[in-house]
Amino acid sequence: MSAAFYVCLLFWYFQANAVGAELKPPENLTMITMNTNYSLSWDWDQSSSESHAVSFTTQYVARFKLMSKKKSPMWSTACEKTSRRSCDLTKFSLYYLGFYVLRVQANVNGHVSDWGQKEFCPDKDAALGPPTKVDLSPAGSDLDIFISDPLTSTNDSMKENHPELYYHILYWERSVDTQALRTQTLSSSANIVTLPKLKAWTWYCVSVQTCYDFYNKKSSFTSPHCMQTEGATPWRQIIGYFLVSLVFCFLVMLLLLYGSFWCYKTLKATWFPSVQLPTPFQYPWDSSRSDIPRLLTPDSDSELLCDKVTVCPEPPVLEIHIPPSEVLPAPPSGLEPDSSGRHSRKDSSGSGDSGVYSTGGSSSLMQPNSSHSSTRAQVSGQGPFDLEQVKMQDMASGLKTRLVNADEGIVDMCV
Repeated sequence: MSAAFYVCLLFWYFQANAVGAELKPPENLTMITMNTNYSLSWDWDQSSSESHAVSFTTQYVARFKLMSKKKSPMWSTACEKTSRRSCDLTKFSLYYLGFYVLRVQANVNGHVSDWGQKEFCPDKDAALGPPTKVDLSPAGSDLDIFISDPLTSTNDSMKENHPELYYHILYWERSVDTQALRTQTLSSSANIVTLPKLKAWTWYCVSVQTCYDFYNKKSSFTSPHCMQTEGATPWRQIIGYFLVSLVFCFLVMLLLLYGSFWCYKTLKATWFPSVQLPTPFQYPWDSSRSDIPRLLTPDSDSELLCDKVTVCPEPPVLEIHIPPSEVLPAPPSGLEPDSSGRHSRKDSSGSGDSGVYSTGGSSSLMQPNSSHSSTRAQVSGQGPFDLEQVKMQDMASGLKTRLVNADEGIVDMCV
């Protein structure tokens, strides 16, 4: 039993040593950089770990510390026992002009590999990024370019690390025919650049690249930005602007007038409607107005209430005019003029009856109109008129005759 245990233990020891001897270090260490953003990546042969999980540890140290013979260098751990095959070094703020040594070690089931190492200098090895932003602005027939510097991880300008940094500007006239495209270049370290000698009212496109000549660094070009140049405004365009503004002002005034009229009509219809309420409903609370009809309330005076009311029209008035050229004959001797200028019979009964008299037995009251004389004669039942009275009850009901002064020549008859 004990012999078998020692045999198994010896077998495990040789197997562990074999695994440690076969474990290879990470390979192809590569720095992925942009300005001051750094990331270390590497490759790993998965067959060396078989089915076991693997982890990695990344460390860095300044190169000058490795040259010290007094004491061993102190390595700084950036990433410890991570399963990823990369490590971000940006947050450690490596000195941009310094030189560093980076190393990575694999760990499989408690067994570690040798260190894979790489030297890194940000100033020399870090890539340079394009401008952060490019804006265009027309300046007459020219174009002004506003360039924003590339930024570090702390949002500072890269010109602090590269004072000799400058920009390579590529511009061209935008055209449908790409084969006839002619590009022009301009280099400047300023952040505001003016493109001269451009055509007026023409579209131009601009792309900018960041350059650093000491290590021959060049960034990629920015995406093209296009802008149209300006120039002297043509008179047709001025007239067009004037007409457009005139039409706009007219429409605004028209809308204001229409709005005012609509508001006026609305207010008038609201406060002064064309259909008025009946008077009793307009002043239901004013009991002092006696001209407002009101309903009678039933009380003890029942005789004030009527079951039926009939309204009769006013009788018409008939007027008979005698021409003024015909003068009535003088009244007979038996008639005397009264105080009012009218003629009455002496033996007349006064207020009870009234009549019409003629001047003789053979003459009528109105000679020109014989039809009237004959009609009156027929009514009285006699031939020619005499001095007898024609009573109202003998005539049609509602007929009333009134003689006027002969000088006026007018006889009024009311029906």
